[in-house]
Amino acid sequence: MTAPLSPAPVTVPGAEHTQREIAQQPELWRRVDRIVAEDRPRLDAFLSPLLADPRLRVVLTGAGTSAYAGEILRATLAARTGRRVDAVATTDIVADPHGCFEDDLPTLLVSFARSGNSPESTAAAEHATALLSRCAHLVVTCNADGALAHAHRDRPDSHVLLTPPEAEDQGFAMTSSLTCMLLSVLLAFGQQPVGGVDSLATAAQAVIGGELGARVDAFAAGAAERVVYLGSGALKALAGESALKLLELTGGAVVSWADSSLGFRHGPKAFLTDRTSVVVYVSNDPYTRRYDLDILAEMRAALPGGRVAAVTGRSDGLPADDLTWLMPEMAEADDAALALPAVVCAQRIALRASLDRGIRPDNPFPDGEVNRVVQGVTVHPLQSR
Repeated sequence: MTAPLSPAPVTVPGAEHTQREIAQQPELWRRVDRIVAEDRPRLDAFLSPLLADPRLRVVLTGAGTSAYAGEILRATLAARTGRRVDAVATTDIVADPHGCFEDDLPTLLVSFARSGNSPESTAAAEHATALLSRCAHLVVTCNADGALAHAHRDRPDSHVLLTPPEAEDQGFAMTSSLTCMLLSVLLAFGQQPVGGVDSLATAAQAVIGGELGARVDAFAAGAAERVVYLGSGALKALAGESALKLLELTGGAVVSWADSSLGFRHGPKAFLTDRTSVVVYVSNDPYTRRYDLDILAEMRAALPGGRVAAVTGRSDGLPADDLTWLMPEMAEADDAALALPAVVCAQRIALRASLDRGIRPDNPFPDGEVNRVVQGVTVHPLQSR
């Protein structure tokens, strides 16, 4: 079995930031819990009047990994608030603002931003304010000094919710920034995970260190040239983030694909070759879970030899073997909460795959063709219709 990557001390050259930022997540989540609790009076004073309006539309927005944050949370927040909740990427808002805000509804724009310095982050918020007669902003960011935080800090229609500063990843890819922002919004809207934040931290720690982490490493150390991530609902969005993480940290050396458990059969299954591995995120919802287990069985029949893994909070319907990655204390978790420790599996796979190919995950694009904070974007003036 491949030796696990020790979470501390960090000794792998070129991975110092990424390895530390993956390993620090359980402790940062506990700090997020305290931050939101301390901010609760101000948060409630800001959110409660907005959520009291039955016409309120909540738009969760961000780019890249931050866009997946919104997609992971959408259904859970809709159920929690009883309001319309949409996940719309900032890249879509900037390119087609009139299409994204075609209905002039009272809107709460929830912006996820690691640095808050991406041009689409500020432009999306500005477009929403310009096009909507009533638009409030909840800015969730890791950088108190970023452009987005500065623009909204003193506005009466805005609230800036900061993660611990250590969550602003210095490595190339978003790891702890994603999970800290996800958890911040879950808690801000009163969605306390079953078992509390400590249960999430316990599950993540099982992946970061110990025997479960070693099994994830062994899976990642295979010679797969392609990896598919599958899931349903919130876990479909998690699959997208997982595929992106692998593509980023390997500098494109490992090709990845993400889809829903049902959608994969409708053409994308052609992606499979004899050099493909698959990870299926298995929902905790009893009904949805059936479809995830169906595709898992199909993939294991199509790709024998230990190349299909399952990430799950519940063991029923799954064998107790090295390819069933059971997240402890997550049996009753909502899928959006399950996504928090589950994504650590994908982060670890991407880190191992990068190192095994001689790539430095802290800077997988040394020539600068892809950047940690996006560059080269021109935001064109908003035109009226």
